[in-house]
Amino acid sequence: MSCGDKIRIAIVVSEFNYDVTRVMEEKAVDHARFLGAEVSLVARSPGTFDTPFIVSRLLATHSEVDAVAVLGAVIKGDTKHDEVVAHQAARKLLDLSIEYGKPVTLGIIGPGASRLEAIERAEEYARRAVESAVKLARRSKELSGEC
Repeated sequence: MSCGDKIRIAIVVSEFNYDVTRVMEEKAVDHARFLGAEVSLVARSPGTFDTPFIVSRLLATHSEVDAVAVLGAVIKGDTKHDEVVAHQAARKLLDLSIEYGKPVTLGIIGPGASRLEAIERAEEYARRAVESAVKLARRSKELSGEC
């Protein structure tokens, strides 16, 4: 791949709290276009906790993907379940990035966010996840000598 080629990203979106993640998905796709990146795949996961499985399968079967942006919203409830979900997903997503040598970026709101806070942060988190994915993919290509 030459440096003139577009960065190809995949977006993994949690369906849980879909009122928030739908907005995130739309913003992520728009921002990728703005950055000159191609969204080669959008995959959906039942929840944020499940995103590492989808990312793992995606990276194992789609070598053309340069990076993955993961989007989700983990809303605070009456227990600490949101902390478990967000921390475990984040940890495993980082592990997958290292394992596959491709950026996997975190656009997951929470833990500890209220529904209103998640709605207010949706566009920003989506934009940041995509921007990080594109920048890291470009830097990875530079460091590997592809550029």
